[in-house]
Amino acid sequence: MSEIRNPAYAEAGVRKIDWAASHMPVLQSICEDFEESRPFEGLKVAISVHLEAKTAYLACVFKAGGAEVYATGSNVLSTQDDVAAALASLGINVYAWHAATEEEYRHHLACVLAPGPNIIIDDGGDLVNMMHHDFRDLIPGVIGGCEETTTGIIRLLAMDRAGELRFPMMLVNDAEMKHLFDNRYGTGQSVWNAINKTTNLVTAGKRVVVAGYGWCGKGVAMRAKGLGAKVIVTEVDPVRAIEAVMDGFDVMPMKEAAPVGDVFVTVTGCRGVITPEHMLTMKEGAILTNAGHFNVEVDVAGLEKIAVRKEMRRDNIVGYILPNGRSVNLIGEGRLVNLAAGDGHPAEIMDMSFAVQSLAAKYLADHRGEKLPMINRVPAGIDREIAERKLRFLGAGIDVLTPEQETYIRSFDL
Repeated sequence: MSEIRNPAYAEAGVRKIDWAASHMPVLQSICEDFEESRPFEGLKVAISVHLEAKTAYLACVFKAGGAEVYATGSNVLSTQDDVAAALASLGINVYAWHAATEEEYRHHLACVLAPGPNIIIDDGGDLVNMMHHDFRDLIPGVIGGCEETTTGIIRLLAMDRAGELRFPMMLVNDAEMKHLFDNRYGTGQSVWNAINKTTNLVTAGKRVVVAGYGWCGKGVAMRAKGLGAKVIVTEVDPVRAIEAVMDGFDVMPMKEAAPVGDVFVTVTGCRGVITPEHMLTMKEGAILTNAGHFNVEVDVAGLEKIAVRKEMRRDNIVGYILPNGRSVNLIGEGRLVNLAAGDGHPAEIMDMSFAVQSLAAKYLADHRGEKLPMINRVPAGIDREIAERKLRFLGAGIDVLTPEQETYIRSFDL
């Protein structure tokens, strides 16, 4: 039995799913394959990913492959109630609603784990973490899982180092067909879609501070530059910092960037990136946003403590008046801005990311009963298969090495 806000929203949600699916040809082709081969027949799949139209279509793909699917969100603000209702109407077990309390969110996670999943599709590590702490008796039934995000992989690697990880996990985020496109082009576009839609302000001419220059940070900085912003990057990794300099951006510590920035975007996977000490040096009206998975990169709890008062300034924007008389504006409660205040990544990008998810999960199903490592890279063959499918749908082609060229590049005798 699903737990959703209102089943009457289903019709609008189905339209959203249909629109997304129509722009996800690679995943459609995989769905057709799954309908024929039924790789998940008899298996239960638990999904905790931002619950919007693209994720909904992924859940449908697993169902087409024979799975009994249980779905919830991975962020209290990213679930879209009409999409959740639509999924429930399509025979998916859904436990999620928008603006859930932390208690409700944890309850919904537990609901998708309680039936005893065989495969886990996670985004940020909350499902895997809860499985290891609250459902340890069900772990023997888990074939393995797939992790969607950098943040989730950080948690998985920590669990593995500590010897705590109890079933194999596929590092989906690290697949080339995921992070090279989802993290860079998907995050870059969707973050600015959300910020611009929510603020209705111009980006050109502003000083944008991007905290973190991984693949997501690269995308956010690149799109800010394209919109005419003057971009500052903050980093803790000297190699990435040099890369940002070579890409044409100013690089400085956050304490130097804080007084000059107009818009701040954190995308590090770490906590306490922007602190109250930084906020007290910011310009009047500085805009704070987070594009990392958890709402700890901007220290919202610290901001709440030092603020003299706060006020709603627009939908999804809260202004905090500071003791020095200036104010800062926080978008989406400091949660993942492109989903808390937007529709997430474009469908064409998630076509590739969720193709990786679906084929990585199939890899686990195909290798059930085998002793896989706890940490698994997505096989290069999966990346190549998805890339070849995507190229076909884009109407693009590539050259093929001749036998002589194959021999040449594999020979030490040049």
